[in-house]
Amino acid sequence: MLNAREARWLDGQYGAYTRFEGDPRFPKLGFNIGVLEPGQPACMYHGEDEQEDFLVLSGECLLLIEGTEQRLKQWDFVHCPPWTEHVFVGAGDRPCAILAVGTRSGGDVLYPVSELAQRHRAGVERETRDAEQAYADMRPDEPVEYREEWLSGAGPPASR
Repeated sequence: MLNAREARWLDGQYGAYTRFEGDPRFPKLGFNIGVLEPGQPACMYHGEDEQEDFLVLSGECLLLIEGTEQRLKQWDFVHCPPWTEHVFVGAGDRPCAILAVGTRSGGDVLYPVSELAQRHRAGVERETRDAEQAYADMRPDEPVEYREEWLSGAGPPASR
């Protein structure tokens, strides 16, 4: 049992996050919470051979998916079958927390060229399957202390 506030957190160019794991990693399932500031992408726009599911815990974000842009808010859920091209970008006026769950089996990924993703600083200039090339300009993530504002808005659902 591990409380998210007590987990190991990292922060970097693509937001703060916890994976709820150390070494070794969970072999079959990836499970994390990522926190994005407004305008901050979660990663580079990509599709992969794994399925992933996402739940917005607090705040707002943009989902760039299959060449379209959707605005998401607290408690919105997204399922990405294998090879769904996607990336999340923080939006609104405060941090956005997103729960991400995905299978781990193959590891094949494609970073396609997307003008939409490039406009949000989340797109590659040249299509690649090489993560090192896609993230060549990324600075390393660093361990950080959990900040209460990251999950403070992840309370009960608001009435709609």
